[in-house]
Amino acid sequence: MSIILILIPLIAAFAIMAGVGRAKSVATLAAAANLLLGLGVVFCWKAPIWDISFEVLSKPSIHLALGFYDGMSLVMVILSVLVLFTAVMSGRCPEGRERLWYSSILLIGAGGLGAFLSTDLFFFYAFHELALIPTFLMIGILGSGERKEAAWKITIYLALGSIILLAGLVWLVSASGSETWLFKDLLASSISADAQSGIAAFLIVGFGILISLFPFHSWAAPAYASAPAPVAMLHAGVLKKFGLYGLMRLYPMVSTGMQDWLGWLIVLLLCNILWVGFVTINQKRLDMMLGNSSVMHMGYIFLAFAALIEAGSFEANPIAKPAAVVLMFAHGISIALLFMLTDTIRRKTGTVELAELGGLAKAAPRLAFLFGLAGMASIGLPGLANFSGEVLVFLSGFENYKGEALGCVQVATILALWGVVISAVYMLRAYRQTFQGPAVDHTDSGHVKDFGPYCQIPAGILAIALLVVGIFPNSLLQFMEEPETAPTEIEQASN
Repeated sequence: MSIILILIPLIAAFAIMAGVGRAKSVATLAAAANLLLGLGVVFCWKAPIWDISFEVLSKPSIHLALGFYDGMSLVMVILSVLVLFTAVMSGRCPEGRERLWYSSILLIGAGGLGAFLSTDLFFFYAFHELALIPTFLMIGILGSGERKEAAWKITIYLALGSIILLAGLVWLVSASGSETWLFKDLLASSISADAQSGIAAFLIVGFGILISLFPFHSWAAPAYASAPAPVAMLHAGVLKKFGLYGLMRLYPMVSTGMQDWLGWLIVLLLCNILWVGFVTINQKRLDMMLGNSSVMHMGYIFLAFAALIEAGSFEANPIAKPAAVVLMFAHGISIALLFMLTDTIRRKTGTVELAELGGLAKAAPRLAFLFGLAGMASIGLPGLANFSGEVLVFLSGFENYKGEALGCVQVATILALWGVVISAVYMLRAYRQTFQGPAVDHTDSGHVKDFGPYCQIPAGILAIALLVVGIFPNSLLQFMEEPETAPTEIEQASN
C-alpha cells in the first residue's frame, strides 16, 4: 500500500497536465490526501500491508520494492508529506502557468517520497532523479532573478553528482556479489576492505555534491534564491536529505572504507559550518542568506555521520543515527517555513534586500511572529525541533569519549559549537533589519497587509511541527528504536 503515497501525487500531476479539473484544486486535494495518509501511517507503519515488491528486471535483478525499511524511512516520509502539502498551498502561481506550476510541485514531492520508500537501491536512485527534472524546469522557466544561470548551475552540479553517485552504487552492488539491488540483500553481503575505500570515496563525493558539502556547495544558495518558493521548500527541505539518508542507509556496507576518509570529511563539514557560516553573515539579501544557512546546517548532520564513522557501527554509537534523523527533520521543516515566509515578504513588499526592509512587524505582526519562530528554531532555540537535533548531534560526538586525549570528532564538535553563535548573528540581524525599527516605503502599513487565513494554514502546520518535536523529541525518536538489520562487523568477517 505504500505505493499509494507515490501514486496520489503522480496521478494528480498527470491529471493536471492533461487539463483535468482546476489545477490548484486537484493539487491541494492530492497533497491533503497524502498528508492524512502519511500521518495515519504512524499508527501502523510496521504492518506488512505497506510492503510491495515485484521484479521489473531479471538480470540484473531489480525490483520495484517499496515500504518502510525502518524508522528513518518513516520520519523522512512524514517530513515529505508535510512539506509537500505546505508547498502546494504556498507561493503565487504566475497567470497561465498553473499546469506547469502544480504538476511540477507534485512530481518533486512524488520523487522524494519514492526515494524514501524504496527498499531497492536502483529505484532509490531513480526516484530522486525524477524529482530533479521538474526542479530544473521550475527554476529555469518560472524562477526569478538570474534564473537561467541558476538553473544551469544546479543542473550541471547535480548531474555531475548523480553520475559519480551512480558509479559508486554500481561498484557497490558489483563488489557485494549480491544477486539483487534490494537493501536487505546488499546489507547481508560483505565487501572487501580495499574495495570499500574506493566505494566510500565515490559515495561521499556523489552524495556530497547533492547535499552541498563544501566545496561542492556553490550551486545551492543561488538556486534557492531564484527558485519559486515551493521548489525551494521541497528541495532544501526534502530532497537535500536524500544524500544524508543514503549515506546512513549504505554505511554498514562500507564502514571500514569510510574510516579512510574520516579526516577529510571532518575538514569539509567544518568548512560547511564555519566558512559558509561567515559567508552567510555577509549576505545582503534574505533569500541568499537562507540559502547559505541551509548549506551551513548540513555540516551538523555530517558531524553526526562522522561520529558514527569514528565509532565503527550503529551499536557503538547509538545516538548518531537518531541525531542525524531528528536534525534532518527539524531542518527540513524550519527551512521550508523560512522560504515560505520570505516569499510572502517578497510579494508583500516587492523586495528581500535587507537594506530596503524595516519595521515590518507593525504592519504584519503574524508574519513577524512566525518568521521569528522559524528563525529561532533555525539557530537552535530550546523548545524547538532544531535544538533537540543539535543537542543530540553534539552528544553523539562525545558518545565514545573516554576522558583521554580529544579525538578528531571531539575537536570538530567543539569547533562546531561556534556555528551556533554564527547562526544567531546572521539570523537575529536579519530579523532586526526586516521586522524591527522604523517602517520604510516598502513596509509601511498602508502598503503591506498581514497574513491571510489561507496563508496561515501551511505556516501554522510547519510551526506546530517545530513545537511538537522540540517539546517532545521522543515523538520521532521512538521510531528509531528498531533493531538494525545490518550485519555486525564480526558477522561480515565470518562470511
